[in-house]
Amino acid sequence: MGIEITEWDPDRVVGTMPVAGNRQPYGLLHGGANAVLAETVGSVAAALHAGDGRVAVGVDLSCTHHRAATSGSVTGVAVPLHRGRRTATYDITITDEHGERTCSARLSCALRDQPPAS
Repeated sequence: MGIEITEWDPDRVVGTMPVAGNRQPYGLLHGGANAVLAETVGSVAAALHAGDGRVAVGVDLSCTHHRAATSGSVTGVAVPLHRGRRTATYDITITDEHGERTCSARLSCALRDQPPAS
């Protein structure tokens, strides 16, 4: 997918992804690629919030695709909507290189104790 996390903090996680290699047959950025970027930045933010010895696992992801990206890269920014002990929800905005919103997403993660290594 070529995702690179460029900023990570529990209050804001930013990642970029190239359009090339992530297109659907019509030459547009695949909606599933948007979902992967959204879940990646949101899950990293949730894991940072969860802290050491805990894990974040996605339980719900919703994406609305507003406009097509056909070249360059897209950037996803995750900011918290809710951060609790057991769940965390993030608003993710994906924009193209011109700053135009291409996708809006929301991710909810369950926060759990890390299982023991087997």
